[in-house]
Amino acid sequence: MYGHKVNQLGRRFSKTLNERLTPLGLFTAQWAVIVRLLEGPATQTELCQYLCVEAPTMTRTLARMEQAGWIERHCGADKRERRVALTEKARAMADEWMRASDFVEAKAVRGISADELAVFASVIDRMMNNLSES
Repeated sequence: MYGHKVNQLGRRFSKTLNERLTPLGLFTAQWAVIVRLLEGPATQTELCQYLCVEAPTMTRTLARMEQAGWIERHCGADKRERRVALTEKARAMADEWMRASDFVEAKAVRGISADELAVFASVIDRMMNNLSES
C-alpha cells in the first residue's frame, strides 16, 4: 500500500499546487519542467527521464510552454539535438512560482519535525533508487 499512499500524496500535492499556480498561468507539469530547467538547459529526452514521462506528453507540455513564451529551443552540439532553456520571461516569474510552491510545501509539512522529514526524504530517495534499478 506504500505506492498507493505515495501516489495519493502526489495527486493531492499536485491538486493543491495547481490551485496556487493556475492563477499565475502555470500548471504543475510545467512547473516540474521549470524546476529542472532552473538548473540549466536540457534535451527533451533528459526532461522525459527526469520526470518519468513519455515523449508525446513532454512534447505537448513543451509546446504549450513555448507558446506561453517560457521556454526556447536551441540547437545542441549535434544538429539533431535540441536544447530546451528557460526564457527571461520565465526567469522573471520563477520567484513568484517558487513562492507558490513553497507555500504548498509548508502547508504539507506543517506539524512534522525536521527529524521526521529527514527520514521521509531518505526513504523516498531509497524507494526511487530501488525503482530505478534495472
